[in-house]
Amino acid sequence: MLDIKFVRENPDVVKENMRKKFRTNLEIVDEAVALDGKFRASKSEGDALRSDKNKAAKEIGGYMAKGEKDKAEEAKKRVAEYATRLDELEKIEAETVTALEKVMRRIPQIIDDSVPIGKDDSENVELEKFGEPAVPDFEIPYHTDIMARFDGIDLDSARKVAGNGFYYLMGDIARLHSAVTSFARDFMIDNGFTYCIPPFMIRSEIVSGVMSFAEMEAMMYKIENEDLYLIGTSEHSMIGKYIDTIVKEETLPHTLTSYSPCFRKEKGAHGLEERGVYRIHQFEKQEMVVICKPEDSMTWYNKMWDLTVKLFRKLDIPVRTLECCSGDLADLKVKSVDVEAWSPRQKKYFEVGSCSNLGDAQARRLKIRVNGTDGKKYLAHTLNNTVAAPPRMLIAFLENNLNEDGSVNIPVALRPYMGGKEKLIPKN
Repeated sequence: MLDIKFVRENPDVVKENMRKKFRTNLEIVDEAVALDGKFRASKSEGDALRSDKNKAAKEIGGYMAKGEKDKAEEAKKRVAEYATRLDELEKIEAETVTALEKVMRRIPQIIDDSVPIGKDDSENVELEKFGEPAVPDFEIPYHTDIMARFDGIDLDSARKVAGNGFYYLMGDIARLHSAVTSFARDFMIDNGFTYCIPPFMIRSEIVSGVMSFAEMEAMMYKIENEDLYLIGTSEHSMIGKYIDTIVKEETLPHTLTSYSPCFRKEKGAHGLEERGVYRIHQFEKQEMVVICKPEDSMTWYNKMWDLTVKLFRKLDIPVRTLECCSGDLADLKVKSVDVEAWSPRQKKYFEVGSCSNLGDAQARRLKIRVNGTDGKKYLAHTLNNTVAAPPRMLIAFLENNLNEDGSVNIPVALRPYMGGKEKLIPKN
């Protein structure tokens, strides 16, 4: 969410930013400016009336002391009139503030100048590849078929229990899933991040503080008769931890990494696979967030996606980074890059993580402020990035580490979490 002062003083800049995002509802900028003008006019009139009311109230005592009852009654009448008008103005101000906030939440964050202009994800731009994507001489089976060789997945039972979009992982595949999350946790701790297990449910004020309404409708599961939502990513819980706080500048940056289950409706998505675990309602993830000074946010942005790349390379998975174009950026994002893993079966890359710089958007909504060493307060910047999100990551892992005999190589980095095993041997 932008600063209304910035919108008021730079409406053309805000509209041009919306054009870059291929938004056509530019009239909301003028609506915001008009509501802001109405609020400020009402507030100005109210301030003047309060001054007049206080002055008239003081006059009453003076007139009574002099025995000038008629003048005192006139002053009392003016005080009553001022009070009535002030009540009206307070209602106008409250209604205007509510309307203005709704409009402001629909105006997207100003994107970084470096963001490529494009309508949707088909126009995202490849930045760099890491590792050599290879296609073996033998055929790579579908990922659930690989898992089935190890008796590692049961989708049929999951459908009976919960429906499509859920799964049972079993045996070595379940252990591999846990090994990946444990390795990702320790990798982030070793890189200086503080480990956190956050709440897996959050209140509506946190939801509206960290994401747009459209995202919320497409993602979040609401708990019936409770002001609680199941998290779609632990980033929301971790950023929410800072709601309405003032952080000391000398303590920044705050770098957190968290484990959590994640729950997503996937409403409007390309469709849930009946036999796969790529797009699902429930998964687990290791996430990272950073709260920092504005001047440091781009440096942290680059550090964060680089950590994900390094983690995947330690697991012998080739990846590439893809810059999200303007039309593919959610409203709160300033800049974003996807990390995609190589699929030798599909002979293409697919998304396994996303790193985003949200500038001061979340901080403004949640009132996350920094107390500068000079005593002045300002809004922090927030960033988030996926470390690893199995079971989607398992697809890339299994395909890239599969041998022709059906066994799966365990990279050196993962062996301590797999009981020292160097390979997984299929049962079927």
